[in-house]
Amino acid sequence: MRPTTPDAASVARARARWPAAFGPSRARRLARAGVALAALLWLGTLVWWFGITPARLAHGIAGVAVILRLMVPPAPGAQLADILHGLGESLAMALLGTLAAALLALPLGLLGARSILANRLAHFSLRRLFDGLRGMDQLIWALAFVRAVGLGPLAGVLAIAAAEVAVLAKLYAEAIENADPRQTEAVRAAGGGRLAVIRFALLPQILPVMLAQTLYAFESNTRSAAILGVVGAGGIGLQIAERIKVRYWNEVAFIILLILATVAVIDTLSGRLRRRLA
Repeated sequence: MRPTTPDAASVARARARWPAAFGPSRARRLARAGVALAALLWLGTLVWWFGITPARLAHGIAGVAVILRLMVPPAPGAQLADILHGLGESLAMALLGTLAAALLALPLGLLGARSILANRLAHFSLRRLFDGLRGMDQLIWALAFVRAVGLGPLAGVLAIAAAEVAVLAKLYAEAIENADPRQTEAVRAAGGGRLAVIRFALLPQILPVMLAQTLYAFESNTRSAAILGVVGAGGIGLQIAERIKVRYWNEVAFIILLILATVAVIDTLSGRLRRRLA
């Protein structure tokens, strides 16, 4: 059969019944154009506000090119022992800070799970506390702890722990909420209390997920610990900051490559452990 061509009346009835099938209306197209124009105006305002000009961009690119040229070839200099000591400090800061955050996040994650803490107001308040703590970057915590405990890796450990505890608590709480409720019901049906439910129903399910998340946090904090030394929190960042001040760019390049290699090794090992745990 040959397809029939719809007449104008049929098209009008279909347009009236399903207007979205015939494309956006004129009012919607005007609204989209207005939003796009407002976005362009806002982007132009930001460019003007920050003083972004072609001359400044060209000058900055030329300066970066000079720095990159001075970084070649990378060299450890005469203080290789200090560089390795700083790298070891950064790894220790990341390990201790992540471990402390994980230990503190476990009870907070249990309390932050809706299946454990049934009170809506308490659950909402605790989750908003997690959001507030996650809103502060590790550098801000590092500046505060440098004032509180002085210069050195202790401030870095405390900064990593303070910034990471809310992140891990939120991830742990979500893992607990996504656990299979049938195991919980089985333990309760056998007469188990709240602690028995947590020990025999929840932890066996969520522990591999929590360990995998903790390993990923350690990997991420290793990169972060390399920066905290810039504000006086010890570690390899202090070595970078000192060499940037005196413009030893070849040594800076060597330290950067050393950090990249270390992070790559940690990423490979933690990835294998995460896959095995999963």
